[in-house]
Amino acid sequence: KRRDKSTHVDANEVAKTRAHASGMINLFAAKAKQEKEAAERQANGGSTSRQSSGEVRVAKDISELALPRTMAIAFPNGRDDLLNFTITIRPDEGYYRGGTFNFSFTVPPLYPHEPPKVRCAHKVYHPNIDLEGNVCLNILREDWNPVLSISSVIFGLLLLFTDPNPDDPLNKEAAEDLARTPRNFEINVRRSMAGGYVGSHSYSPVTR
Repeated sequence: KRRDKSTHVDANEVAKTRAHASGMINLFAAKAKQEKEAAERQANGGSTSRQSSGEVRVAKDISELALPRTMAIAFPNGRDDLLNFTITIRPDEGYYRGGTFNFSFTVPPLYPHEPPKVRCAHKVYHPNIDLEGNVCLNILREDWNPVLSISSVIFGLLLLFTDPNPDDPLNKEAAEDLARTPRNFEINVRRSMAGGYVGSHSYSPVTR
């Protein structure tokens, strides 16, 4: 006998709904806190010594970072601005070994309820990074949750260089190249990293 889909209640769906509702409540609370902090800043002439909840969490994340020798962090605006920083990745294996790639991180005040915004500073021939520097990483989109951290994102970026994914592309040309002719993909990656052309697109050198 066919079950009536309109009356069937899936326990997993109920759990998901409850989790979603809880997440929304936390998000509303975070937004209310942010608005309160903004009002305090305005009352104090635009400044306050209190850190936002996002800044507190970012400071914790950064203090706990344990980066390998192939990665580095820098603060272009100084250590007083923890919401804007740069991550440098120098892969020592895979298609992109020997390259130096910089990513800008902009952390929203509602972090960790919202993910950081990440862009690659270089034009890269990569299935998961488009020519404007946008990054296709699931934890920066639908799979983000407040349990994740800056470290999670950084090591997710490293994984893109050691194991690029042609099945979730932003650059479809590069993805098809990798899926169909891995050797040709490798040649194009090396050419782009050296500052050459791939198709009609020119690239700046990123090799050490």
